[in-house]
Amino acid sequence: MRFRALRLYFKPLWSLLIRRTTPAFGQRMVRSHVRRISAFLRPLSALLLLVMFQACNSVNPLCGSARPSPVIGSLSPSTITFAEVGQGFVLTVNGSHFVSSSVGVINGTALTTLVTSSTQLQVTITTTVIAAPGTATVTVDTPSGNSGDLGCTSGGTSSALELTIT
Repeated sequence: MRFRALRLYFKPLWSLLIRRTTPAFGQRMVRSHVRRISAFLRPLSALLLLVMFQACNSVNPLCGSARPSPVIGSLSPSTITFAEVGQGFVLTVNGSHFVSSSVGVINGTALTTLVTSSTQLQVTITTTVIAAPGTATVTVDTPSGNSGDLGCTSGGTSSALELTIT
């Protein structure tokens, strides 16, 4: 009985592939088969959308306000002096996918951040974060949006760049 149900479900597609028609009768037959095939594919289209676009936030309509993961390209400048840190130095981070809720993180400490555009943000560095000359790791963190559990990734932490303090 299971095979009969499958045969009935796939019959529209099967009949289009196997059945041959005469030219006078063909046009009406093709329209009928187009309707049958569209009726066959309609239930599969929703499943196809969920499977294909599960992790693609920009195309998946179910992701809502999914935020992209930030990417750091460069620091401006990449080397500063410790005296500049003592005065409260403003570091510019260049990259992509920055949103208004993105936060600059230096050595694991989230700092007050000014997002100037989707490709640039500024972080003020003080001696509370950097206590001595050396190197510091700089990342950008974007908190997740309200995408829920729909297979959508949202937000994240960028890869790290090193800031040299002399």
